[in-house]
Formats: sequence, structure tokens, C-alpha cells
Amino acid sequence: MSSIDQAKNPAKSTKALEQCPHCGVRLSRWEQVLLNVDRALMCKNCWYRIILDVFDEGEDKDTKK
Repeated sequence: MSSIDQAKNPAKSTKALEQCPHCGVRLSRWEQVLLNVDRALMCKNCWYRIILDVFDEGEDKDTKK
């Protein structure tokens, strides 16, 4: 996906969880934003720690050198 396509449709460029993977409770929009920014969130329902392991493409290129 090109950067122009990402600018037009940012929803496709980011993968946001819409619900807790442990208990299935729907995350609020604010919780989804916090999860995308901080890469970690605690579910208010079951206290499950949600951690996203997302790596930038630039980091992968540096590790291959």
C-alpha cells in the first residue's frame, strides 16, 4: 500500500483491536487510540494485559545489515 493510499484511508494502514482478545469485551474508541499509541492496554473487564508487538519496517532493515 502506497503512502498516498494510507493518507486517504488510515483505517487500512493501522490494525486496531476492537475487542479484548481474552474476554471479548468491546474496547472504546479512546482505548483503541491508547492501544495504538502506547502498544499496551489493560482490559477494564478481565484485567488482561493487551500488548501489541508491532515493528516498523525501518527497524527490520537495520537488523538485516
